[in-house]
Amino acid sequence: MNLERLVAKLEQFPKTLSAMVTVLSDDEARWKPPSGAWSVLEVVCHLADEEVDDFRTRVRLMQEDPAAPWPGIDPEGWARARAYTNKNLRAELDRFARERAESVRWLRSRGSWDWAVSALRPHGPIRAGDLMVSWAAHDALHARQIAKRMYELAGEDGRPEGFSTRYAGEWGV
Repeated sequence: MNLERLVAKLEQFPKTLSAMVTVLSDDEARWKPPSGAWSVLEVVCHLADEEVDDFRTRVRLMQEDPAAPWPGIDPEGWARARAYTNKNLRAELDRFARERAESVRWLRSRGSWDWAVSALRPHGPIRAGDLMVSWAAHDALHARQIAKRMYELAGEDGRPEGFSTRYAGEWGV
């Protein structure tokens, strides 16, 4: 595993995220597609919460005590209970950037790691290294989700006059 490259990707992602979404108005950041999928604001809030309550916590537990139970996570429940739609996009981007910087600092401060350590979880065995590579992959999945919202928003901008995004191409998987 190339830990330095993974940590560098984690370190850079807040800048990428901010660049992607700062063009959006508050209404656009809160816009949800007819499918009911998350808004851009909800995705950003989710990333900030996952940084603290999921990835950093679970990697730490795998390094300190692989058999320790993991705290539960409930991303959909958090979106409702933590009122993501009432949050401020800029403040949430800043919160994510602060938490990610703390994660990167922590990851770089450790002297040695056992990435092969494994634990049995309800969804099957998982190694600490699996968590680490999934952390960077999680960013990419949500960047794709945000890109899809922006594609859909472009269509919404043209819809009142009957314009479409067809020339741009269909959104694929």
